[in-house]
Amino acid sequence: MYGYIKGYIKDIESNYVVIDNHDIGYQIYVPNPYSYKLNEQYTIYTYSYIREDEYSLYGFNTKEELNLFLKLISVKGLGPKMALPMLATGSINGIVDAIDRENILYLKKFPKIGDKVARQIILDLKGKLASDNKDVKDNVNDELVEALVALGYKRPDINKVVKNVDDTLTIENQIKEALKLLLK
Repeated sequence: MYGYIKGYIKDIESNYVVIDNHDIGYQIYVPNPYSYKLNEQYTIYTYSYIREDEYSLYGFNTKEELNLFLKLISVKGLGPKMALPMLATGSINGIVDAIDRENILYLKKFPKIGDKVARQIILDLKGKLASDNKDVKDNVNDELVEALVALGYKRPDINKVVKNVDDTLTIENQIKEALKLLLK
């Protein structure tokens, strides 16, 4: 229904933000609401979830996040309220990699994802996501970027330093190295 909504963040709650677009406030459920700043402008790619008893908007920073979300909710037994926390706590590449490697333990770490749902995700999506994310291995480490965003750094600054971080290090050491580069 809506491809994206561009506007200013007017309210931040634990699982959603309210974005003002031409004096209309849209309540949008997002993976990491606290990564947004009040009164700053954002473009949020949206998915309209319409059921008999519910009409909700789910939003994402990138089209890649939205596409992964759409693939996840296509899995039998996995709805938007279960898929959203997966994107909040996991990186796109981490989720795709876990599905392709059949890593059930990684998938089970997400809230409300049990053994049965994890197996269903792998059954339905294995081999179908890598083609959507062509350069999964070549992309910048999403987990590192999201950690730095959560620490309050701006994406343009992060993108400048992330390519200089050794990707063979553990995520903790990658964060330390990136922080040193950001502070220079």
